[in-house]
Amino acid sequence: MSIAVGVNESLDPTVLSSSSSSSTGNTSEDLQNQFLTMLVTQLQNQDPTNPMDNSQLTTQLAQINTLSGIEKLNTTLGSISGQLTTSQSLQSTTLIGHGVMVDGSQVLVGSGTTTPFGVELTTASTATTATIKDSSGTVVRTIDLGALSSGVHTFSWDGTDANGATVADGKYSVSIAASNGTTQLVAQPLNYAYVNGVSTVDDTSTLDLGTMGTATLDEIRQIL
Repeated sequence: MSIAVGVNESLDPTVLSSSSSSSTGNTSEDLQNQFLTMLVTQLQNQDPTNPMDNSQLTTQLAQINTLSGIEKLNTTLGSISGQLTTSQSLQSTTLIGHGVMVDGSQVLVGSGTTTPFGVELTTASTATTATIKDSSGTVVRTIDLGALSSGVHTFSWDGTDANGATVADGKYSVSIAASNGTTQLVAQPLNYAYVNGVSTVDDTSTLDLGTMGTATLDEIRQIL
């Protein structure tokens, strides 16, 4: 006589009725209890001339153990995910009061100071140029940044135009042109932002960048 019930199959109620303490749940522990109940019952009632099939017994035990392992793995992964979320939140709070570089093209000028600007390159360039324009779109300064390696680079502008005169306070925009020989490269301009605070929504930490909006940790290109 063989045990013919698989992990996902229903159990014979006439067999389970022999034990009033049998579990009827769907967890691996419940299935183990159900399996053992059936095993004991069939051992007690098997035909000595037709004993249980050991191969089926081994297969079903392996299936139950696999299910138990998956449940434990899910529990472990859930715990790790929670720890990562907590770690991310703690990491985010350390950025409060710091400047960061994020995707953007804005440069602010005020009281004789300017905010940094930057560029992110996926490929090294042999020539790189930054063009700064005022709010009307007029070019006020072109800066030769030279050859740059791939990655993130940050620069400062002294707030003067092409003639050396100090520009008016306000918002300016910067565009980046980069090339490697005759090949034009993708150059992502970056602008400065100040981290005012951090909020967490749906396990995602969001940085409050004031007038620059918000950003997640993976959107931060550089911490100044």
